Amino acid sequence: MSSGQVITIDGGPLTFQDVIDVAHGGVEVRLDETVAGRMQPARDLVERAVAENETVYGITTGFGALASTHIDPAQAATMQVHLLRSHAAGVGPPVPAPIVRAMMLLRARTLASGYSGVRPVVVKRILDLLNADFLPYVPGQGSVGASGDLAPFAHLALPLIGEGDLVANGVRRPAADVLLEAGIEPITLEAKEGLSLLNGTEGMLAYAVIGLHRARRLVAAADLACALSIGALMGSARPFRPEIHALRPHPGQVESAATIAGLIEGSAIEASHHDDFVHAVQDAYSLRCAPQVHGATRDALAYAANTFTVELGSVVDNPIVLHESGEVISAGNFHGQPLALALDMMAIAITELGSISERRTDRLLDPNHSCGLPAFLSPTPGINSGYMLAQYTAAALVAENRVLSHPASVETIPTSGSQEDHVSMGWGAARKLWDVLMNTRRVLAIEILCAAQGLEYRKPLLPSPRVQAVVERIRSEVPPLEDDRQISDEIEQVAIMVANGDLLEAAGIE
Repeated sequence: MSSGQVITIDGGPLTFQDVIDVAHGGVEVRLDETVAGRMQPARDLVERAVAENETVYGITTGFGALASTHIDPAQAATMQVHLLRSHAAGVGPPVPAPIVRAMMLLRARTLASGYSGVRPVVVKRILDLLNADFLPYVPGQGSVGASGDLAPFAHLALPLIGEGDLVANGVRRPAADVLLEAGIEPITLEAKEGLSLLNGTEGMLAYAVIGLHRARRLVAAADLACALSIGALMGSARPFRPEIHALRPHPGQVESAATIAGLIEGSAIEASHHDDFVHAVQDAYSLRCAPQVHGATRDALAYAANTFTVELGSVVDNPIVLHESGEVISAGNFHGQPLALALDMMAIAITELGSISERRTDRLLDPNHSCGLPAFLSPTPGINSGYMLAQYTAAALVAENRVLSHPASVETIPTSGSQEDHVSMGWGAARKLWDVLMNTRRVLAIEILCAAQGLEYRKPLLPSPRVQAVVERIRSEVPPLEDDRQISDEIEQVAIMVANGDLLEAAGIE
């Protein structure tokens, strides 16, 4: 069902929100009426190159290591179909539906910019499938992130010509059958159009934009988790005073410190020991250094956002049709290195959020460090194990994240007979970031669950009104832990609240 929201592609840059809205489904995407005129000059140049039998990469030559092989102009269109078929070599579990929708949107925008030399019908057909929510089945493995995401985009493009598979109403079916039932005509590719459907970084960018959206929520949730833990552990508010962070004004650090300070303001728990310097001369690093750690993650995300913003308005095809000068030039805008580095940095930065969160969870559970809380937060430790195994799960997820944080962008492997002798591995960086984000939201959920339990033992003292609102939101679905019970579903429930922003909303964090 359509939400009534409409996004128009005119060949210019898209916004982060455009991509996120389309990725989540229910948004109609239209092609601006000016796009056909914008695309025509480049198309004219491609057709002239074919008619005059010029030697132009990908139009009258083969691809990659076959670039010196001349192709008869009469075979130019046939070659484009063979290109899609041969490059559809992906394997593994499918790309998630939100990423596929974002890939379709971003690919349509690039082609509509007027530097690829394809016909408007190619862009329109992509949007026809997107608006019908007929999503190409795209295996998740097989891209090295240079020449763009070739294998994923081949699978994305095959349904346009009635081949490959589509996922319609949640069911994977042959594209030809779905299109026939819907009355959508497959297109017949012409010169260069197959190549333009493959080259580009929009696969990596789709993961990047949606990953950034999720990462921003996680860093805000990490500040919130820390605020809950400060209350449960009788921590001090002093390390979050603004004059301290003004002396080292990294933007992310300042923001996290202000967020945590605002969340714990008005806490009766903190007020009960605010002037008791014997109680805690120094809190542990995982509490008092949270702004420095969380803030560094915020700053890494800001760097990534700048990279992705540039990419959202870029032309990443090859060859690029410079119709203003009458040239078709093979260059390297498809190379994913800018994205790969940013994606790797994001994975490292988000892993650190989970790493420091797990340390706070451990303190909540350890009676030697929890300022009087019972062992493993059970009212009857010994006969009950409480949240002991929740920390094991957090530790396992953090360990997995540390492995996933090894940078993909340094792992180039030459391809295509060493014609493509340096590749970005940006698609791999994107895919492992996706796993890091999923793991970290569960690590944060475990801390939040444990901190909420810890706050039960501080009653009748209450945390700040904002933190108490979060506890009440959790308690609407997860009761306090008294006797041992299976908690895996409860961890997932809180993780969903982290992911969808419910807890942030309860805390008044935008």
